[in-house]
Parts: sequence; C-alpha cells; structure tokens
Amino acid sequence: MARLNYGHLYYFWRVGSEGNLTKVARSIPVSQSALSSQIKQLEEWSGTRLFERQGRRLNLTDAGRRVMAYANDIFSKGEELESLLKSGAEPETQILRIGMLTTLSRNFIDGLLGPMQAEPAVSFSLHADSLAGLLDGLARHQLDVALTDFDVRGSDEQIWQSQLLTRYPIAIIGPATHSPKGFFPQGYDNRRWVVPTRDHEIRRAFEGLCSRVGYTPHIKAEANDMAMLRLLARNSGALAVLPPVVVRDEVSQGVLKVWEELPNVFGDFYAITVRRVYESPALRALLTASHELGSLSLSEISSGVE
Repeated sequence: MARLNYGHLYYFWRVGSEGNLTKVARSIPVSQSALSSQIKQLEEWSGTRLFERQGRRLNLTDAGRRVMAYANDIFSKGEELESLLKSGAEPETQILRIGMLTTLSRNFIDGLLGPMQAEPAVSFSLHADSLAGLLDGLARHQLDVALTDFDVRGSDEQIWQSQLLTRYPIAIIGPATHSPKGFFPQGYDNRRWVVPTRDHEIRRAFEGLCSRVGYTPHIKAEANDMAMLRLLARNSGALAVLPPVVVRDEVSQGVLKVWEELPNVFGDFYAITVRRVYESPALRALLTASHELGSLSLSEISSGVE
C-alpha cells in the first residue's frame, strides 16, 4: 500500500469509536475477518500498532489515539459534507436535533427554545440523556447541540467545543410566608436547606459563601436533578438554593418566594457542539438568541417572565 487507504482508515475509525470488532462488523456490514484484515494492513503500512486487546475489547494505543484524532476530524467533516450534498439547498424547514442533560431545568429549556417555537421554518427534536450519551450522539452526528450546566473541554482526541450560553443568578428561595428578618446569614438561624449535591457548581459556591460568613447550613435534602430540587423546594418547607427560573411557576403562583439573591454566586449553561465547517442557520440562531437569557434581571425571572 503506497499511500494511505481511506477505506482502511474508516474501518479503523469505526472500531476505535466502538472498541468492539464484532459490533462494527455487524453494523457496516462486513465480515469480522475482513475488517480485522483491513486494520492489520493499516498497521503494517504505518509500521505502528494501533490497538491492544483487553478481553473482548480493543483499546487504542498511544499511537492509535493520535491517529484517531485525525480520523475524527476527517470523517466528521466527511459526514458533514455528505449531509450538505444530499440536502442541496437549504430546506424549507430546518430540523435541529437538541440533546439536553437529564438533570437540567425544564423551565430553562422552555425559555431557551421559546423563540424557536414561534419560527415556522424551524422544527426540533429533544433528547434527554447522560453526558456520555450526549457526547456520543454529537460524535455520531445524531445531535447538533447538547445543553449542559457545566463545561466540557475538548482535546486532541476529543472534538467537542463548548460555548457559554448564559450566566444566571442563584437565589435563596422559600415559602412565601415567614421571610427572614435580615440579609443572609442574619435571620437564617435554625433554617433547613435543600441544595444540589456536592459535585454541582451551585453547591460548591454556596458552601464557599457559608464558609466566608461563618454560617453552617442544616442540609435537609440534596439532589443532582433540578426537577427533584424543584419538588423539594415546593413541598418540604425548607429553603432552596437555586436559579429562580427553576421554580418560575411556583413563584408566579405565590407558592414560593425569591427571598434574596446570593452575592457573587452564579450558575452557567453551556452548549456543546462538535467542530464543523458548516453550521446550520437554525443552530446559529439558537446559540445567538440564548445570550439574551443572560440579560434578564432577577426581578423579571422572579415574576415569571422567561
């Protein structure tokens, strides 16, 4: 083989992505022996071992990971080009495939997609998943964008790029009655708290604030899911540390009240995409419009205005 054979490289890319020869052979489809032979020829041509076997799984070697970084770029752009060529001119209706972390606030998603719902030329599909599932969907071009509440860094082996959508205020939210007599931490003695788990940025920021002011919170409950935190805030009678948008409906109905905004405590929303030469107008519009969410004041969110 005098020059790089892109057919061999494609088979390497598929196996490197799956880590399983049998699974890839069934999906292409091609015989397992032929697939193995193609990869062996690529290794012989390069003079480098690209895989090492661990049980039934094929893991990339250090050299294999370097080759995989190039293969990701080559075939991601190839699939992007194929999609563009097949669609030809821009279709009358653009379909945007959006992944969202299962723990995200649905009120935030609703606010983010509000302008899109009023746009007749755009339709969208939503898929809730874990972070690993979202990144896999992006890598396979099954998703156009993934929404998370924490950053995801790319590397030579990873094709992700992260964009901050908006920074939102964090507030103390509690029952509409029995408001404290002073600003935090005054007036908060003997209060119970509902907070995110310790792996969440909001929890770490809240604990840092408590440490600075010498306050020890009595944690009644913690959860890593915004929908569950919303229920706990509504039903437990405890105070919650949340972005007000999560409990927008309860605040507008008078069930809960935003007692005060925490100083210098914020949470972030991110959009994760893969590097693309071509970006659809619908995706560009979504990423641009999302920045407008960051301009909302706490009073507007607390009043139920998205």
